[in-house]
Amino acid sequence: MPARSQPPALVWMRDRERGSRPALSEEKIVRTAIRIADAEGIDALSMRRIAAEMGSGTTSLYRHITNKDELLELMIDAVHGEMPLPEGHGEDWLAELAACARTVRAGLLEHPWLAQQAARRPALGPNVIRRGDHTLGVVGRATDDATQAGMVVDAVSTFVLGSVAAELAELETRRTTGMTVDEWRNAVGVYVRQVVESGEFPHFNRGILESGDPDPDARFEFGLGCLLAGIAAALGRP
Repeated sequence: MPARSQPPALVWMRDRERGSRPALSEEKIVRTAIRIADAEGIDALSMRRIAAEMGSGTTSLYRHITNKDELLELMIDAVHGEMPLPEGHGEDWLAELAACARTVRAGLLEHPWLAQQAARRPALGPNVIRRGDHTLGVVGRATDDATQAGMVVDAVSTFVLGSVAAELAELETRRTTGMTVDEWRNAVGVYVRQVVESGEFPHFNRGILESGDPDPDARFEFGLGCLLAGIAAALGRP
């Protein structure tokens, strides 16, 4: 059996000469990369593209950042560093947990590439760890069980990621098709009317004919409220 290769050392484990010129260059590289990814998506990101944006040679970038995986790790942590940690809500741990969820949602919507990266293996930069530590501390006010607290944080994170993924998918569909939701509804209106008039699907019909059309914020808040109520019940805490 061939020997398993050793994983590369994390960027956080090596001496990055903080406070010196290389650290400032690293920050400029990361900020440029974030700007490109925000505007054009993660697939547009390459060392060559970043170097062109910065007016430098590609080789000079590799003196500060080893590869794209390392760059992504730095980008993720930089964005998390921009997201404020929610202020305390006294004893109301549910309100503070909700604020944590809203903050992350806002950051993911501002940086669409981040949601895709967050669904992979967790980043381990100091800002990411600081946010996770804060959120675990919030949940820790409701339970002394570390495993249970971790599962609560996972449940909230999964909900936020799923909700944002749906929002981003709609925005991407609008971008690629050039159609708004209303335009799409008009395009499929004749078919939907035929389905309704068939009478075969009464619950579907009721949804079409009677239900409202909540915006993404309302959908998120409803889902978050239901989730947090379920978490409080599971923990036996108000």
